[in-house]
Amino acid sequence: MKWVVLAVAALAVAASAEVFLKETFDDSWADRWVKSSWKQSDGSAGDFTLTAGKWFADAEADKGIQTGPDSKFFARYAPLDKVFDNTGKDTVVQFSVKHEQDLDCGGGYIKLVPASSEKQMDAFGGDTPYSIMFGPDICGYSTRKIHVILTYKGKNYLIKKDLKAESDQLTHVYTLVLKPDNTYQVYVDLKEVASGSLFEDWDMLPAKTIKDPSAKKPEDWDEREEIVDPEDKKPEGHDDIPATIPDKEAKKPEDWDDEEDGTWEAPMIPNPEYKGEWKPKMIKNPEYKGIWVAPDIDNPEYKHDDTLYNFKDLKYVGFELWQVKSGSIFDNIIVADDFETAKAFAEETWAKGKDAEKAAFDKIKKEEDAKKPQDAPPMGGEGMPDMPDMEGGDEDDEYEDKEEPSATGSIKLPKEDVDFGHDEL
Repeated sequence: MKWVVLAVAALAVAASAEVFLKETFDDSWADRWVKSSWKQSDGSAGDFTLTAGKWFADAEADKGIQTGPDSKFFARYAPLDKVFDNTGKDTVVQFSVKHEQDLDCGGGYIKLVPASSEKQMDAFGGDTPYSIMFGPDICGYSTRKIHVILTYKGKNYLIKKDLKAESDQLTHVYTLVLKPDNTYQVYVDLKEVASGSLFEDWDMLPAKTIKDPSAKKPEDWDEREEIVDPEDKKPEGHDDIPATIPDKEAKKPEDWDDEEDGTWEAPMIPNPEYKGEWKPKMIKNPEYKGIWVAPDIDNPEYKHDDTLYNFKDLKYVGFELWQVKSGSIFDNIIVADDFETAKAFAEETWAKGKDAEKAAFDKIKKEEDAKKPQDAPPMGGEGMPDMPDMEGGDEDDEYEDKEEPSATGSIKLPKEDVDFGHDEL
């Protein structure tokens, strides 16, 4: 009976869940996803094309939109089915991305944009105000993180935790959940990788307490951990010992002429009896109180806010990216107010085909490796085939006067736009 009640409760939750966007990218995708005019005028804008890529489980079901060409900006957006006011509701945004090109530097994140940005959407880009930015960002080995950026009172705040992004060439699913109790969860491939409090893991609110700016260190506060030992006295005669003395072993050279060379003096050497400058020894200070720190007081700027999670007018979802090496494929986007609904969607799409995709990937990579030229065997040595008879120089040599192609060449790289930094903030 207990399991029946739980099942009925789960069905009731699912039935009440609301989906604001579910996108699987079919042939009509471009009718829903608007191409931004951002970066079009200077020729630095790329675009997305519909494809399942080189390896997939299902050629149709796995189609998504892929960035291209290289070293471009990419920006498209789509409206939600209706404006999402998440007051008192969970907020769930989920999508998949496959960095088929083995992404070296570029973004792979998604943005939720408020209705208040509507007049700027024609040129949707890095400067367009957004509410939530979420997903992987990769550049070299130093930057492989998952962004979770939330907007609060017009300012963007990054999560303080370091969340690692997947960086292989397979499809991965990223899920963000914001809750009305101001907690959150981040999932990768439906496995939780982070959770916590919006109050603790972002700096959207000022600190509850601050150091008292009016406090002053007491005049008798002693911060000296050690002091000079007042009982320690300099030994008598300490300063009379010279640092150097004449070398008693030295002898005047036989050819030394006092009239011509001057009076001979033995060279000076370090004095083994010299003990250096005398310093009194240090002892622990019995009056030591530690380093003085101003006491904490309530921060007059702090005002508690239970609505950090709250976005009342989420209207658009979009990609605004820069990639050096293009080829990322985005798919299976869902924006909803229930995690279980998003989870079920991922299980029906990504999870159902991930093993087949991996098998297709492994097969292609194996075939590519087989086509690569094998290393030449070492010349000579045991087990090598007999070399042809080199006598009879007048005979034709099948290798004579043949020019081998060079394995190297000059590659001219295009100059990069210096203004290619990520615009997430």
